[in-house]
Amino acid sequence: MSTTKWVIDPTHSEIGFKVKHMMISTVKGHFEQFDATLETTNENFVNADVEVKISTDSIHTKNKDRDQHLKSDDFFNAEKFPNIIFKSKSFDGNQMIGDLTIRDVTKEVKLDVDYNGTAVDPYGNTKAGFEITGTLNRKEFGLQWNAITEAGNIVVADQIKMTIDAQFVKQ
Repeated sequence: MSTTKWVIDPTHSEIGFKVKHMMISTVKGHFEQFDATLETTNENFVNADVEVKISTDSIHTKNKDRDQHLKSDDFFNAEKFPNIIFKSKSFDGNQMIGDLTIRDVTKEVKLDVDYNGTAVDPYGNTKAGFEITGTLNRKEFGLQWNAITEAGNIVVADQIKMTIDAQFVKQ
């Protein structure tokens, strides 16, 4: 059985997240630098092997001070832990299970996956598109910092919603 390798097309992909701020609004952000590969033995990507590496130093939330805080030891400690790593364990076509490592903590996560199809671009490259979503508890990965407002609201919610739009190029 032959294996087909695919690599992420970063110009047509985004790894984003959103989190409640003070429990009254939502802050969105994304990572600007990442790499991912996908290997499969079939056209529907079932049981594909996926590996993703995300640069923690590339976090962007449209606020420079907040980005610097997220890169600090209160959150990602980008200097000591430069990458977030994901390695898939299984994929049934709708749900991907894999190990996610943030800082020095690895936990199994489940992600919902919508395969949007495969198409050939105007330059003859075969591409496959996916929408991936999931929720994780940041504190389980050592991202413990928080504060309480005068009204008693927490500043940063524990639950992080991930939204990943991925386009892969067949090699």
